[in-house]
Order: sequence, then structure tokens, then C-alpha cells
Amino acid sequence: MTIELIRLHRLHIPLVRPFRTSFGTEVVRDVILVEAVSTDGTHGWGECSTMSWPGYSYEYSDTAVDVITTHLLPALKEVTDADDPADVRAALEIVRGHPMAKSAVSTALLDVWLRERSISLSSYLGATRERIDCGVSVGIPPSESIAELVDEVAGYVDAGYRRIKLKIEPGWDLAPLAAVRERWPGIPLQTDANQAYTRADADHLASLDQFALLLHEQPLPEDDWYGHVLISEACRTPICMDESILSAASAESALVFGAASIINIKPGRVGGYLTARDIHDVCRARSAPVWCGGMLETGIGRAANVALAALPGFTLPGDTSASSRYYEVDVTEPFVLDDGQLTVPTGPGIGVVPRVDVLADLTVWSTELRV
Repeated sequence: MTIELIRLHRLHIPLVRPFRTSFGTEVVRDVILVEAVSTDGTHGWGECSTMSWPGYSYEYSDTAVDVITTHLLPALKEVTDADDPADVRAALEIVRGHPMAKSAVSTALLDVWLRERSISLSSYLGATRERIDCGVSVGIPPSESIAELVDEVAGYVDAGYRRIKLKIEPGWDLAPLAAVRERWPGIPLQTDANQAYTRADADHLASLDQFALLLHEQPLPEDDWYGHVLISEACRTPICMDESILSAASAESALVFGAASIINIKPGRVGGYLTARDIHDVCRARSAPVWCGGMLETGIGRAANVALAALPGFTLPGDTSASSRYYEVDVTEPFVLDDGQLTVPTGPGIGVVPRVDVLADLTVWSTELRV
């Protein structure tokens, strides 16, 4: 694999409805796609999971563009003729942090490498399923209306989603959980606080045990590992870590220390699919369930996430929802829910490509860089 050039495409894609969490609200998704082109004309694609502002992470779209162009692409000069995708990951480690930018670049190059060999990402990673169970993430209604929330959840239940995740924050937890659980007593239900609580909320979080939840996702700040241990001890509901997990080592630490018993693996947040597979392997060795989180990806990121979620250790439904959950028009051919599942792409690489006309319509900025 010899990479000749890299193109960056910045897209603005309206969401079908505002997506509010404890750290802010998205109305338009700010997407960066990385396109890698080899000397033989093979194209590979990767998606950057950043948002337009540093709410979820210190990384955001503007910094990702700068890090990719100024630091990561020069690092690739050492591996333009890579025989192993791990060579790319190693080369990018010269830059500290910025896993979302690294994930986008490394995935684009991995896509090229796989397409040149007619290998699907799912088979390369070790997938064992042809279809995966899908859950859905439900944001906080802008109106904070329980009725509006229940109506939204009803639509997802009717569509066939196999698990519901509610975004929560202090003041928006007991009432929405009670309403959803009363309406659907048996549906798998979990929460995601995106770090909104503190150690002082342990008893309050324990009171949510009454709703028979699958898990609480990232209740405390990402650096408060001991706090998560305390919350784990206070709650019957299992604790899952998301933002705290950046590597296989951090995942193993969370499990060994008792900070979490379930891990959410987001490839875009941990630096790419090789690291995501490493985290999966560590958790599986310790019999810890994992699931694949979402970052409102387009079909580019969604295709790769679905491939990852087909690995044997992914035993819980993830946030790999259908395209229509977030977008009226997706960049790729849409992913369509069928009986609560999505089909794993089997074509070479990530198995999908952007639709040229849609990519052109949604792009607000692009650049081409020689490697």
C-alpha cells in the first residue's frame, strides 16, 4: 500500500431532530471525512468523530483538521508503503493524544489496505455474525417534556430497536425513567450521563436501581476512577465506562479496579479499529460484556462500527442505529433497520463508499494534500 494523497471533506448535515445531552445540543452534524488514495487508484475512507465544539472531548473539528494536516500526515511519510496496518498506528503515536483524528486517518488507510486485498473489515477484525442487534440513544427533549420523550421512544420501539438508552443529567432522570419503564416494563433500558454527576450523587443514582436498568454509562467525570468504584459499590445497576476508556490498558484497569463491569467501545474515540479490537479482546478474556457506542456517524463510520460490533464479545446491543435515526439523507446508501438488526457489510474494506452527488451537496470545505 503506497498512499499518494489525502483529501479532507468537511460536511454539515442537518439532524432529523436536535440531539441534546448533558454537555450540549447538536442540530447540525459537523463531519470530517478522510479520503486516502493509493498510487494504484484505490480509495479508502475514514470518519472523524469530533463535534464542532469541545463539549464531549478536548478534540473538536477545527483541531482535528489542524492535527491531521500539520502533524499526522507528515508522520505517514514513514509508512507510505505499509505492509501491515499496525505500522500506521505505530507511526501516528508520535503525536500525543488526539485519538479521533488518528482514527479517521488510520481507518482511511486501513480501508485502502483491505480493498487492495479484497478483504472485508468484518472478516479482518474477526467478526462472527452477519447481523447485529441495534439499540438507540435518545436525547433529552429540548422542551424537557415527558410526553415528547415517550412519543419519541414509542417511535423507536415500533421501529424494532432492541434496547433504549436515555440521556440523563441531574434533574432529568427519575421522571423520564419512570415514564419509559411504566410504558414498556420489559424493554432493555439503560442510561448515559456523559459525566454529569459527582460522587455526592451515589445515593441518588442508587435510587434508579428500581427501574431494572441494564447499566449506567459514564456517570462521573472521566478522570474520577475512584469515584466510579464508589458508584459501582453503591448501585446494583452495573456501571459502564465510555469517556474514561482510551486503550486496552484503561479498559483492563477499569475492570480490575472495579470502576466498571461493562465497557463501551467507540473506535473513533480510542484511535481506530485496531485499538478497538484490542479492547474487545481484553474484555472478552475477563468475561466483561462490551457494546459499540455511537457518535452520530454517517454511513462511513456506521459501516465500520457495524463490522466491529459483529465480533463475538459484543454481547449487548450498541448505538449502531439505522441512518434514519439521525439523517434524512446519509452520505452512503442508508443503513436500514430490519427486525431490530443491521446487516454487516461484506464488501472489500468498510464495504461502502459515499454517494458522489450527496457528498458534493453536503460538503462545505475540502482540501487535497500530497503525502
